[in-house]
Amino acid sequence: MLMEPQNQNLSSVLAHWRADALEFLRVDVPKILVIVVVAFVLIRLMKMLIKRLLAFSRHETGSRAQQLRTAAGVIGSVGTFVIIFLALMQILPVLGVNMGPLLASAGVAGLAIGFGAQTLVHDVINGFFILLENQYSVGDVVRVATVKGTVEAMSMRNTTLRDDDGTLHIVPNSEIKIVSNLTRDWAQVSLHVSVAYNEESDRVVRLLNEVAQDVRNDPAFRDDIVADPQVPGIERVATGEVDYLLLVKTRPGRQYAVTRELRRRIKECFQKNKIQAGNPARVYVLEGAPGSGQP
Repeated sequence: MLMEPQNQNLSSVLAHWRADALEFLRVDVPKILVIVVVAFVLIRLMKMLIKRLLAFSRHETGSRAQQLRTAAGVIGSVGTFVIIFLALMQILPVLGVNMGPLLASAGVAGLAIGFGAQTLVHDVINGFFILLENQYSVGDVVRVATVKGTVEAMSMRNTTLRDDDGTLHIVPNSEIKIVSNLTRDWAQVSLHVSVAYNEESDRVVRLLNEVAQDVRNDPAFRDDIVADPQVPGIERVATGEVDYLLLVKTRPGRQYAVTRELRRRIKECFQKNKIQAGNPARVYVLEGAPGSGQP
């Protein structure tokens, strides 16, 4: 007689389990499958995007290809984490997990981590957009965060610059607000030539044009100058002297060699044609020359 109630209770429990299992298979499993399929499709689409980005990077060279590969890796890892995290947040409530305490604990932990790592996160986010937008590359001369120098290395966290006197600057990417790239596409030489006030202006302009064209046609500098030089005319008139402006567009990084050659040839041309320089009695004093170590 005692066995019959026990058998009835066991049968009742099994019946409830069977009903719950059927309910789970009928209602909850389709929801979980939909969430998993959507997450799988999103991950596949993201991987297709990354493959296109990597294929595009193969057509680039040097640091630009490295930047694209870095950006693809960051998009892949962060994107996969976000998709899986959101999918789990949708699946766990379906399985009966109470998300309230879990989200509260995660919120407190995230707040503490956020306060401690907000600068690091800012560095990484800013570095990601610097790489993605190709604001500068290794080898470029840039001015960022009040320092100027040649980019020797760049990562998601910081940029390494070396200035003219050899000092190495490591700049956190979060400190980079404005980027001035001095070697992108082309550079321009703006040369101010001071001539005595009594010299004939048309003659001076003609001689400057001749010197600039000679440098432009010189095989040693032909590839460095990307456009015809221009002499707009008089830039400034002062007591006893007149400044003429000479503009030359060059390849990035070659403006210094072109400037030195222009100055040398202008000096020789003026000596040959007896053009008097402006205010020859003036003495210029340069303080703190690069590499001198003086203030």
